[in-house]
Amino acid sequence: MTSSLFPSAVITVSDRSAAGLREDLSGPLALELLAADGWSATVDVVPDDVVAIADAVRRAVASGARLVVTTGGTGLSPRDVTPEAMTGLLQREIPGIAEEIRRAGIAGVPQAMLSRARSGIVDGALVVNLAGSPGAVRDGIPVVLRVARHVVAQLDGGDHA
Repeated sequence: MTSSLFPSAVITVSDRSAAGLREDLSGPLALELLAADGWSATVDVVPDDVVAIADAVRRAVASGARLVVTTGGTGLSPRDVTPEAMTGLLQREIPGIAEEIRRAGIAGVPQAMLSRARSGIVDGALVVNLAGSPGAVRDGIPVVLRVARHVVAQLDGGDHA
């Protein structure tokens, strides 16, 4: 394990988990995978609500997170609004990250192509949406970790390695 580079945050988007009706499995898994790579992280659980999601991302970035991973709310149901919460929040979109996460997921679960997840920059932090299942987190976090340090270095004015 490497030493902690930057603080990160995990935001689980789930009406049921936010209400205490279902245990959050994806957020703690994301936290574990980030920590194994040297990122310190916290987990926040919010309902499927555009304002609640956007506010949680803003709070995480304001508290110093350089990487924010959301889990949940990226599908097709009427309550899946995480991508909509990113509208007006992402200052620069990075579609390649979300595309690669979908590609990685499709290998095991064809429905991964239905994810509407997005990724981009918010006030100097990388923000990446993942679907809400533990499998999506296991597939997506390695993709994020392949580029997260480079993205943060670039945001800080670093050169290409």
